[in-house]
Amino acid sequence: MSATSRQYLIAVTCVFIAMITIQSGASLAKQLFQQVGVLGTITYRVGFAALILCFVFKPWRNRPEQLKSIIIYGLCLGGMNTAFYFAIERIPIGIAVALEFVGPLMVAILSSKKSVDFLWAVMAIMGLVLLLPDLSAADGLDPLGFGLALSAGACWAGYILFGKRTGEGGSSGAIVALGMLVAAAAIVPFGIAIHFDELMNVALIPAGIGIALLSSALPYSLEMIALRKMPSQSFSILMSIEPAIAALAGFIILGELLTLWHWLAIALVISASVGTAATHNK
Repeated sequence: MSATSRQYLIAVTCVFIAMITIQSGASLAKQLFQQVGVLGTITYRVGFAALILCFVFKPWRNRPEQLKSIIIYGLCLGGMNTAFYFAIERIPIGIAVALEFVGPLMVAILSSKKSVDFLWAVMAIMGLVLLLPDLSAADGLDPLGFGLALSAGACWAGYILFGKRTGEGGSSGAIVALGMLVAAAAIVPFGIAIHFDELMNVALIPAGIGIALLSSALPYSLEMIALRKMPSQSFSILMSIEPAIAALAGFIILGELLTLWHWLAIALVISASVGTAATHNK
């Protein structure tokens, strides 16, 4: 095996481990909702993730050039986490991730002027239509959860746009750490004020640290390693299968079953995402 092939294999492995850990972390976080509440779980995630990332990347060593963009980037990161966790309280994780993926997908489609992107947009919309809540059905998809997942996608789009504005010359790890620190500053005080007693339960703190590691610190670090070893186009294509991994994690860890229509909707979103990534630079 050549050195280039070995580097690419390492990158692919990092991407898959990152997707598995982040969705496993979300599934485990959902189990913590009853103990510390949704906001308490978010507080654990962003609070401990900020501490871990700042310890690893030491962002104070690099003076940020675009502080305003970093603040907005961090607020989008916090909003994305908050909306997503409140969404998965109401709907299955696989569906929430598929809906969330519409945000970055729309950013990619709208930033391109190729006619083929119209096809990807139609496929994504078809997926959304299949997931639209049936208000007449007692067991239909929760409308608020549906809206929250789309809101998480909108925050993800802002996270991408403002993440690019923070400057490519600086350390990506330091930028992520600063962004997570902003998110923690916006969320942690409210979480502590509302769920102080639950959050101070010593028995639950290891679970909170584990969620922060699985959902933020470890996958973000692995993704940065992958991006240095493979083309961004290949990275985007691999990341497109994340909704399917999320659905599998929800099934294995939480026993969340999806209907055939749900799987078809997820497949359409994945296909649109893969197609957009594959044709983006061609």
